Amino acid sequence: MQRFLLFLAAILILWAALSASPAPESQPRWWKGNTHTHTLWSDGDSAPESVVDWYQANGYQFLVLSDHNVLQEGERWFAVSEDGSQRLKPAELKELQERYGDAVQVRDGAKGREMRLVPLQELRERFDQLREFLLVTGEEVTAHFSGEDQNYPVHINAMGIRGVIPPRGGDSVVDLMNAALDAIKEHGEEHDVPVLAHLNHPNFGWGVTWEQMAQMRADRFFEVYNGHRGVRNDGDDTRPDTETMWDLANTRRLTELDLPPLYAVATDDAHNYYGKTTAMTGRGWVQVWSDALSESALIEAMHAGDFYASSGVTLRVVSRKPGRYLIAIDEEPGVEYSVRYIGVRRAEDGTVGEPTVLAETSDNPAVYAYQGDEVFVRAVVESSRDHPNPYKAGDKETAWTQPAVPPFR
Repeated sequence: MQRFLLFLAAILILWAALSASPAPESQPRWWKGNTHTHTLWSDGDSAPESVVDWYQANGYQFLVLSDHNVLQEGERWFAVSEDGSQRLKPAELKELQERYGDAVQVRDGAKGREMRLVPLQELRERFDQLREFLLVTGEEVTAHFSGEDQNYPVHINAMGIRGVIPPRGGDSVVDLMNAALDAIKEHGEEHDVPVLAHLNHPNFGWGVTWEQMAQMRADRFFEVYNGHRGVRNDGDDTRPDTETMWDLANTRRLTELDLPPLYAVATDDAHNYYGKTTAMTGRGWVQVWSDALSESALIEAMHAGDFYASSGVTLRVVSRKPGRYLIAIDEEPGVEYSVRYIGVRRAEDGTVGEPTVLAETSDNPAVYAYQGDEVFVRAVVESSRDHPNPYKAGDKETAWTQPAVPPFR
């Protein structure tokens, strides 16, 4: 009888295992994130917990705190400016205490009151939510090249790192830029983790030209849109805007330098959280197509080009192959959309043309059929709606997708 009961129990366990629903597999989806953000750990004007709280509350799934040449590690206290002349004012400290209670630690220092800056690990314990929100380790590796007539800022964001990456020197802007990119890549190899580096605001201080951008080697990402109003996204009468820089750099990379195309991100570069409008939250972001919300999955997806940059337009589908470049827009009622396919063609004699609009449509989905003579093709989706918090007055909500290159199968 005992053997029969054991046999019956085994049969029931087997039946339960076979009849149970399989564990659901992760399905790819879009994850919204900002990869360039500042706090009181460097030159932002708000506490890190308040900054993270804003992004989490406003529908972002991941965030990179990219303070200059520092990670949010160890113990650090920030002075309260009792006369209101510096970044941490008494009114802002009071607001933080009302929101977060005893989690805001204040002490009397040698020069007055100080507030403890919350480190990244504690922020993760407080804000990270499985499959909902993730803080990605980051740093803005910040350096400048001293030229004969000016200093050229070269700022590169590093994502997924495990420690501070000090800026390296160089004998030119290109040397300095590639030294930082090399350092970030070597750091990833040393720690056996995927990392990503993107060149920030090339027109800030006129730091990096498109010819220099074309020579980025260890990684290939840059900011086509940066929400900081001082970075000159639009160029000027003698210097191109960042979109034109992107196309010119990619033309040279693909036809002369045998390098892969540059991919573009949009970011806030947020510094201001208390009234100033120079560098605010919510202006630009990326949407990454990945089956998991993790540092490695997001970074690997971006390296594959499975993401787009946005200042307000949401896309449902971005498909660069086979045979056609398809964009499906998540339309909103009352808003019109225009899709421009931009690229460069190569003539039969081998000469390479200028960047141009290859096709334009208001269809949704929008489809561009490759002709076979393109050096690259990318897309820009512009809406009829004004950006609610623009980089400059008159900006429309926009999305930028990544370039497709031959072979167009």
